[in-house]
Amino acid sequence: QVQLVESGGGLVQAGGSLRLSCAASGLTFSIYAMAWFRQAPGKEREFVADISGSGGSTYYSDSVKGRFTISRDNAKNTLYLQMNSLKPDDTAVYYCAASRLYGLRASRHYGHWGQGTQVTVSS
Repeated sequence: QVQLVESGGGLVQAGGSLRLSCAASGLTFSIYAMAWFRQAPGKEREFVADISGSGGSTYYSDSVKGRFTISRDNAKNTLYLQMNSLKPDDTAVYYCAASRLYGLRASRHYGHWGQGTQVTVSS
């Protein structure tokens, strides 16, 4: 079975940083594009960032560009999201997701999802 498990969420003040991790199992991690999505209360699930299987290509939503960095360690089957300069609007449940294709950034293209980790940014 495919399993994606997020960790690293928590409570942080505005301007602070967090690093999220997503541990993957049950799939050939290096051939999957990976992405982070988030969902805030009362809002739709939102694309945050993605990364190609090799790690050679990345893409960010405008709302996080310049503040967040997506990376992966294929030897450890782990995806990361470094979040800096956090804002209250970043408060959400953050999910990692896996796709066989890179660059298709709607939720429907991701066949595997983690359970999410809560990020709360206080003002």
